[in-house]
Amino acid sequence: MNNVVLVGYRGTGKSAVGRILASRLDRTLLSTDAEIVREAGQTIPEIVEHQGWESFRDLESQICQQVAGRQGLVIDTGGGIILRPQNVAVLKQAGTVFWLTASVKTIAQRIGGDTQRPSLTGIKSFIDEIQDVLRERLPKYQAAADHVIETEGKSLKQVADEILARL
Repeated sequence: MNNVVLVGYRGTGKSAVGRILASRLDRTLLSTDAEIVREAGQTIPEIVEHQGWESFRDLESQICQQVAGRQGLVIDTGGGIILRPQNVAVLKQAGTVFWLTASVKTIAQRIGGDTQRPSLTGIKSFIDEIQDVLRERLPKYQAAADHVIETEGKSLKQVADEILARL
């Protein structure tokens, strides 16, 4: 059985919806970010601070390759996994890719207090960063997605139900 792959910007609900889907489908939930942390023995902010974003992205690509050969997973990916075309190719081959979306305002509300997510630009205001990074990533998310799931104004259960209906 094909994997269910969740992509989208930070705060669109990938982890929370992934937990529901894994439970309902009786599958293992695999978080690429958690795998990176486990393998590196450091938090994501520590990896980025000590080795830089490029090193983090290299680890992310390695995890992507490892996950690709496995079946029966719900894969919760990091928001930037789509930045490398080889990751997208591997994920599309590994399963059905669902792009979870939300407005900038909603994303800002959802991730405002999260200290495990380092700044992606280091210089912009929180809202400006979200807008700019989303604008840059939009075509990459679109290219990766088999299905687009709007999470705005929906409960986690409603989002999970929508994904299950499309499987």
